[in-house]
Amino acid sequence: MRNLVTDVPGIKVGSAHDARAATGVTVAVFDKSCVASISRLGGAPGDRATGLLEPEMTRGVIDAVVLSGGSLYGLDAAGGVSAVLCKQGRGAAFGGIVLPVAVQAILFDLMNGGEKDWIKAPVEHRPPYWDLGRDAALAAAEAFALGTVGAGYGGTTANLKGGLGSVSQRTASGFTVGALVAVNAVGMATIGDSKHFWAAPYEQGREFGGHGQPEKVPAKALELRFKGQPVQATATTIAMVATDATLTKAECKRLAIMANDGLARALRPVHAPNDGDTVFAVSTGHAGPGGEPPVLTELGSAAADCLARAVARGVYEATALPYATSLPDYRGRFGG
Repeated sequence: MRNLVTDVPGIKVGSAHDARAATGVTVAVFDKSCVASISRLGGAPGDRATGLLEPEMTRGVIDAVVLSGGSLYGLDAAGGVSAVLCKQGRGAAFGGIVLPVAVQAILFDLMNGGEKDWIKAPVEHRPPYWDLGRDAALAAAEAFALGTVGAGYGGTTANLKGGLGSVSQRTASGFTVGALVAVNAVGMATIGDSKHFWAAPYEQGREFGGHGQPEKVPAKALELRFKGQPVQATATTIAMVATDATLTKAECKRLAIMANDGLARALRPVHAPNDGDTVFAVSTGHAGPGGEPPVLTELGSAAADCLARAVARGVYEATALPYATSLPDYRGRFGG
């Protein structure tokens, strides 16, 4: 096991970023069309083609999940991903036309110091996200980097650099569950300004430093701190959880809802009015049925734990952006 979401059979992940613009794209590509659903708990989500993920909608499967920076500009990324998938022959065929489905969620990283030319001169400069989506899809592999890469490249938290995180685990029933997240939280992943992560109880080994929990959470760490005070800045943490268990779309919906609790275990505050916190849940179907309530409960609990761990790992693996006003990275501040 690589301790990545690609430990779930049938998934590859690729990332691409624009260092000058301090933004990027990450895409999860599936070896066959997968059943999926979604849970959105942030107050300001931005997404593409996600309506079809609700259980009552006709379309049953998708071919990729796209996580992107750039806010609404970033929605172009799914077009680049779709072009690659179409060329590879992925997706459903209608009258000889191949139609891949790449669903997408975006985060807001437009004020992180990067040079966003397309905002200043929208006619002369095209946003880079279509190209980044294409490049991320072409780079999809079982092994991939974490931290300041892809959709996590421009991410931040209230006190530290954010980034791309991923983990996996096996359940007692024998299924594999994994999480992939781009951390750009309005709140904090650490307990105050300490080296301890809110997600510490769920850590496996020393995947994000092994510092454990403090003996006592100080009252000051519970004081509310978030980006942009006194005016809240836009943020958003976007994620995908996946399992090899065979699930229906309604069962994936329940998995996504349970998994979204992982963000609440790892970030404080979360699901705020200007957050777009979104979690996709994907079933690759490479293993047996997992929809019976006891098994689905186990899967949902594991998915939430994985997502909490992935958030902390994304922050732990990140490196600071090269701007005078940039936030520090975790290991630069606290060491490994």
